[in-house]
Amino acid sequence: MTTPPAARPLRRVVLGITGGIAAYKAAELTRLLVKEGIAVDVVMTPAAIQFIAPMTLQALSGGPVLTDLWQSGAANAMGHIDLSRSADAILVAPASADFIAKLAHGLAGDLLSTLCLARNCPLLVAPTMNVQMWNHPATQRNVAQLNADGVEILGPGSGGQACGEVGDGRMIEPEEILAALIAWAQPKLLAGRRVLLTAGPTFEAIDPVRGITNLSSGKMGFALAQACAEAGAAVTLIAGPTAMRTPAGVTRVDVKSAVEMAAAVESTVGAGDVFIAVAAVADYAPVETGATKLKKSDEPLTLKLKPTPDILAAVAARRQPPFCVGFAAETDHVTENADAKRRRKKVPLLVANRAQDALGQEHNEVTLLDDAGAHPLPRMHKVALARRLVAEIAQRLANC
Repeated sequence: MTTPPAARPLRRVVLGITGGIAAYKAAELTRLLVKEGIAVDVVMTPAAIQFIAPMTLQALSGGPVLTDLWQSGAANAMGHIDLSRSADAILVAPASADFIAKLAHGLAGDLLSTLCLARNCPLLVAPTMNVQMWNHPATQRNVAQLNADGVEILGPGSGGQACGEVGDGRMIEPEEILAALIAWAQPKLLAGRRVLLTAGPTFEAIDPVRGITNLSSGKMGFALAQACAEAGAAVTLIAGPTAMRTPAGVTRVDVKSAVEMAAAVESTVGAGDVFIAVAAVADYAPVETGATKLKKSDEPLTLKLKPTPDILAAVAARRQPPFCVGFAAETDHVTENADAKRRRKKVPLLVANRAQDALGQEHNEVTLLDDAGAHPLPRMHKVALARRLVAEIAQRLANC
């Protein structure tokens, strides 16, 4: 079993707020960070104070809001240095065009810009500005310089803006910033790897409105797609019918039936290093699909079913297969049935769980099965489990 490497620590973050209408979103971002268990030190520029009151951020962060370079509160008058020494990262959200220019050119005329210049911790910025300002060559040069300097750029998003124009430049939403911050903190165990996943149920049509499906929500597959992207992989997710949101940085392909999923996998898998079959693919589909809705009657309805393609077995049987990971949801004799499936399909790693404890749930308890035997993992949230599985996959890839 692999001991998963630790993520970057995120115990304390300096949240810098600059002037812009998106400053109001910093209140929600502060709340989310604190809810995540991250201590937040808020630093505001003079322009930011024109958009949101420091008292709001103080109430949400539980600490004083710093605004003045000359009254930093540090006993040695070196608050612009001391604050970054206790922080795991500085996050500037929103970061205006003016502030990005200051960072790019090393200017330090206020507490926040001085803090960023004097820091010894990573810096992340979430830009916000008018679309024309974002597209201006000067801004693009400044952003390129920040990238070259190792600053992490979060966003921007695209859409309607407060000025009435539409385009790039919106600050991404607080939930997205938090997700990006957590993703940034994860170890890049799959950097340079290409991962293909399947997730969710399939729907095998009986007629235009009815079909055969199952209770899979797609949560485990989408969590794994997120964890693989966080680990630096290029991720393609082939999803059956599900309402789950696509994780950041993941390419999504939507399908309905097992045949459609098999075709999508076949057209994509050749370029992948890892294939993870998480989807709960229907084992059978109707031989015939009615062109019109079947009318209810008092007589029993008999459906003739045919087996659907075995996607995992087909990928594992390729001449040069990717590293294959399967999932097995069993209702009884979980380990025995799942390991028989692993051996039959000739996959190096299979993740087994009790169907009644996993489908649609936020948490899961699994057992990893490989040639060395069974390796149970404790019950945990599916996102945490996905990150653990990524560590297990990365270790096995390194040993291949």
